[in-house]
Amino acid sequence: MKQVAITGERRAVLLDTPELQPFDNWVVVKIHAVPMCTEYKRYLSGEPTERLGHEAAGEVVAVAQPGRVKVGDRVVAMPQYGCGVCPLCVAGDYIHCENTAAFANMARLQHGQATYAQYLLKQDWLLPPIPDGVSYERASLACCGLGPSYGAMHLMGVDAFTTILIAGAGPVGLGAIVNARFRGARVIVVEPAPWRAERARTMGAAAILDPRDKQVVKQIQELTEGRGVDCSLDCAGSTESERLCIDATRRKGKVAFIGECTEELSLRVSPDMIRKGLTLLGSWHYNLNEFPHIMQIIQESPLIDLLVSHTFPMSRIQDAFECSISRESAKIILDPWA
Repeated sequence: MKQVAITGERRAVLLDTPELQPFDNWVVVKIHAVPMCTEYKRYLSGEPTERLGHEAAGEVVAVAQPGRVKVGDRVVAMPQYGCGVCPLCVAGDYIHCENTAAFANMARLQHGQATYAQYLLKQDWLLPPIPDGVSYERASLACCGLGPSYGAMHLMGVDAFTTILIAGAGPVGLGAIVNARFRGARVIVVEPAPWRAERARTMGAAAILDPRDKQVVKQIQELTEGRGVDCSLDCAGSTESERLCIDATRRKGKVAFIGECTEELSLRVSPDMIRKGLTLLGSWHYNLNEFPHIMQIIQESPLIDLLVSHTFPMSRIQDAFECSISRESAKIILDPWA
C-alpha cells in the first residue's frame, strides 16, 4: 500500500509498505479521506518519519472476527488509541486513557497507525458509523476539524446567550466558529493572517481583531459592554494567545485550551483565578457518546463546507504541505487513491 513519509526538510514522498491484516478486534480500514493537521510541523523541521496523520474516514475492508463493525461499513477513525477496558475508555473518554501502550505493542506491528496512507489498522470500538448521505470528506471533520472545539464548548456550556472569543482562526479555530455558530453564540475572533481572518468573517464572526494590536483586550471589552467575553477558546497554542484568553474573559467566565503548547504560561493565581473567579479547562477531544451530535452539526450546519478549503490527491503531498504552511487554507483533505 502507499503511505506518506517525510524524508527531510520540506520533503515528503510516497512509500510502498506491506499490506495490513486484521486480528482480534483490530480491523483494516480503506481510507477515503484524510484531513491534514499538525503534521506540517514535521514537514518544516525535516524530522524523518512515516507515522503521519491521526484522523480519517473510510470503509471497513477486513475483520478477523464478528464485532462492532463488519466489512462494508463506512466509518470515522477516531484519533489515538485506548485500552478499551479502563473506566475512562468505558465512559467514552478514551482519549485520556492512562493505559495506552505504544501502537507497536498494541497492534504487534510497526506500521498501520498512520492515516496518510491507503489503509489503516484500528480497534473496532474506535470506528463510529457514518450516517447515510454523509460524504467521507465531511465525515472526516468529526475528528480534529470539529472535535476539539466541540468538546471544549460542551464543557463550557456555550449557547445562544454566550459571547465567545476564539483565539486563532486556523483549521481548528475555523471549526470552532462552526460549532459556536451552530450553538447560536456570538463569536469574536483574533487572527493576524488575512486569509484566515476573511474566512472567519465569511463564517459569521461578529468581529475580527488583530492579536498584535496592543489595545486588543480593550477592544474586546468595548465589544462586551466593558465586561469581557463569557468564554474564551485558545486554538492558537501559544502563551500569548493563552494569556489573551485569560485577560479578555469576564469575571466568573470560562477559558478552555485546545491548542497544543509546550511553553510555560505565566499564571497569577490570585488576580487571574481567585479574584476573577475564572474556570480554566483543558480539552483534547470529545466523549465518544457525543459522536451523533457531531454528525448532526456536519449534516445541518450551513457553514460546514467552508471548513474545507482544499483537497489534494495524496500523490501531490508536497503541494498539500506547502498549502498547509501558507496560512491561506482551512482544513485540507487528502485523497489516498489519487
